[in-house]
Amino acid sequence: MASFLEKLKSSMGVEEEELEEIQEEKPGKKPAKKKKDEEPLKKAGEALQKKEEALKEEKKEDDASDWFEPEGELAVDVYQTDENIVIQSTIAGVKPEDLDIAIENDTVTISGERKNAKEDKGKNYFYQECFWGAFSREIILPEEVDASRAEAVMKDGVFTLTIPKLSKEKVKKVKVRV
Repeated sequence: MASFLEKLKSSMGVEEEELEEIQEEKPGKKPAKKKKDEEPLKKAGEALQKKEEALKEEKKEDDASDWFEPEGELAVDVYQTDENIVIQSTIAGVKPEDLDIAIENDTVTISGERKNAKEDKGKNYFYQECFWGAFSREIILPEEVDASRAEAVMKDGVFTLTIPKLSKEKVKKVKVRV
């Protein structure tokens, strides 16, 4: 199987001897080549330049139509008490009305967006570790819960979601009718 370099050489129409001559040339000296030998190199250079321009243009189009923004993942603590499952997270800088909490079957999804109030123009960051933008987290619960009685509280930048466990009787007695 041909190596990447060999494939590249063959696609450009450049012979190995021509590559060696180019590599041996020192700056300031004029190459002692015939015009006939320069033609494949010139064509190869033009082809490479066209490919690079096409790739740059494609990247610009991708950037302009970038509909997929990366989403941050929310860090959470999940624990249980005898009666509840509790999910906590530090979500500073987000208003409670900007959070979306969905409980479906045994899964809780928390999503929202943290907006940076100040533009980044003119800023020269030393560190940039705070995440600004959309975030979400999907948590699979270890037990069945009563979603209708869930309570969410935001206090001092700490979000707490308390979901009562379904109370199942471990032993159910059934009366026999006559």
